[in-house]
Amino acid sequence: MKEVKLYRKRMIPKECIELKDDEILRLDKELMVTHWKSLKPRVEFSEGFSCYFLEKGIKVSKRIKKDGSLYYWYCDIIKTDFNKETNVYVFTDLLADVIIMPDGMVQVVDLDELAVADKEGLVTREELQMSLLQLNDLLEIIYSGRFDSLKTIIEEYEASYYAN
Repeated sequence: MKEVKLYRKRMIPKECIELKDDEILRLDKELMVTHWKSLKPRVEFSEGFSCYFLEKGIKVSKRIKKDGSLYYWYCDIIKTDFNKETNVYVFTDLLADVIIMPDGMVQVVDLDELAVADKEGLVTREELQMSLLQLNDLLEIIYSGRFDSLKTIIEEYEASYYAN
């Protein structure tokens, strides 16, 4: 079987980058869990873990400071395309994002980018609707107090990763 390749595709700025250094810790029909280092050096955080909820269209990332503490949780709304023949996943960022701070404060961000992408024809009507519906689903999970169930998956893999 061919090695799995991961790509992050963005509309703003327009780019498609191979995530060649991401380590896949779990991959099945429903979930992909990865460990990664920042693509570009950052002062705020240096690495993290991500869980792609493949059927929900949500990627939850734990961004970790250099001292090992939580910077914040970052949730991307995504579209997943998988090519069985090449074993390639392309995760398209559908622009709407949610940040959850360590104190629990929730910020919905980049809706302005979603509006610009719609206005400039960078996103299809289907992708726009998908983004808004998946954002709504994520916010329902957060506001109903069920976000811990998403975090727990990452934290279990993080604990196992550092134990080895």
